[in-house]
Amino acid sequence: MQDKNNKWLIVVNPAAAIGKCKKDWPEIEKIFIKEGFDYDAILTTHPGHAIDIVRDNITEKGYQKIISIGGDGTNNEVINGIFSQQRFATTEITMGVVPVGTGNDWIRTFDIPMEYEKNIQIIKAGHTFAHDIGKLTYYNDGDPKIRYFLNASGTGLDEMVCNTTNTMKRNGKGGTIRYLISLVKCILTYKITHIQLTIDDELVFDDSILNLSIGNCRFNGGGMMTMPKAIPNDGLFDVTVIKKVSIFKFAANVKNLYDGTFINKINEVKTFRGSRIRIVSIPPHSLLVETEGENLNNSPFDFEMLPKAINMIVPENHNFKS
Repeated sequence: MQDKNNKWLIVVNPAAAIGKCKKDWPEIEKIFIKEGFDYDAILTTHPGHAIDIVRDNITEKGYQKIISIGGDGTNNEVINGIFSQQRFATTEITMGVVPVGTGNDWIRTFDIPMEYEKNIQIIKAGHTFAHDIGKLTYYNDGDPKIRYFLNASGTGLDEMVCNTTNTMKRNGKGGTIRYLISLVKCILTYKITHIQLTIDDELVFDDSILNLSIGNCRFNGGGMMTMPKAIPNDGLFDVTVIKKVSIFKFAANVKNLYDGTFINKINEVKTFRGSRIRIVSIPPHSLLVETEGENLNNSPFDFEMLPKAINMIVPENHNFKS
């Protein structure tokens, strides 16, 4: 096994943003070369590949500096690669992100720019933020599975819309408009589900839901501010529950999802905070969950916060209060 590796490991998802990442990678790489980065770059070839790339290269070659190039899903795979390796404590790993995705939700909390040159200069500056990580336990045909996430997770309507949107992406269709089309279709067909929500061992909600979002950061769903008060280093999840609500009322407030004001304008919205979250569906196993746009089987769900578990590179002047 080699000693620690001072190079950057750059993981590129050429399929991100329906192939935009593949098209733009030569331009992005020129900026890394111009800025003097010492790096090795590996392109993914299939879903889940980034997990293996990151885990194996940290373990075998000692990388401690990782850059994810793609969307939130790529970031999620990189995070899971980091957290599935045993060589280094995750707090000894530094991760930067070049956003080339469809939703790009994680970067919104930190006002990270989409312009490649500005973004790479931020990575070069190297200002790090000790970022919380969510740990999710879910069940695949009764077998417990673990998934880590940087930004957000969701169930109910959120998961259904995510699934529909992913199908559109596989067919070469994406973007905010497509997401909204998916949202409208899913609202009309979603089956309201009863859940029991327990936070830090206290049952706080026992009712039917339209949607539930849980996260370290503020945005998901391609720019919807579903957790407007979330702080990604306070050791707590923010949970936003939308109870059963009329289609017309929900549709009238869609625009308020994008600035976070819906939590005060819809009476059926409830918000909670905690470090350990358990969600049980009634009937059992009737809910699926998504993390960073990846659909996973099924309830019950157990969330545990891992406080300040990784060093993320962000702008030095990020504008939320910590």
